[in-house]
Order: sequence, then C-alpha cells, then structure tokens
Amino acid sequence: MDINSSRGMDSGLTLDKIGALDSYQNDSRFTLRDRLAIEFAERMTRTEMDVTDDFFTDLQEEFSVEELVELAGVIALENFRSKFNNAFRIEAQGFCVLKNQDS
Repeated sequence: MDINSSRGMDSGLTLDKIGALDSYQNDSRFTLRDRLAIEFAERMTRTEMDVTDDFFTDLQEEFSVEELVELAGVIALENFRSKFNNAFRIEAQGFCVLKNQDS
C-alpha cells in the first residue's frame, strides 16, 4: 500500500480515511461509490468471494462501463503487484511513511 497511499495522499486522501478502511462499509467518510469500489476490489481479490450478477448490477448503477473497466484493470494490476512483490519479498520502499496511530 506504500506507493498507493502516497499517490492517494497527493490526491487528497487523508491518513484518517486510510486508517478507516477496515470499517469502510459502515463509516460515513466513505461514499457509496467508495464502498462499492472497495467491495469490488475485495470480491476480485479474495478467493472465497465472487462478483455476483446482483453485485455487478449495483456497480452499474454507480459507475459507467468505462469506469468499471478501468477500476477492474487497476484492481487486477494491484493483485499482480501484490503477488509479485510477495514472491520476491519486496518490502515497502518508504514512499508513504505512516506515523504510528498510537504516537
């Protein structure tokens, strides 16, 4: 999440929102589009989940076809990078140094 956090913060994403990702489904900081995009990423990433027809219909109500193609492509690329980096034990490179929430 190092480079993506850094780029997100350059685009206005806050540390507060990054820290709230685990509770995105019920957190008012996340819009409906945010929640759908994050769930789409989870469904594409986690083996036990699926992008069902009903969920895809929900996505189509909020995103254009072009946006869905781009979103799916970015999710797939991040999954590729995650697997690749893990195989070679590539650690975060310090692009986004997050302070300890407890400090």
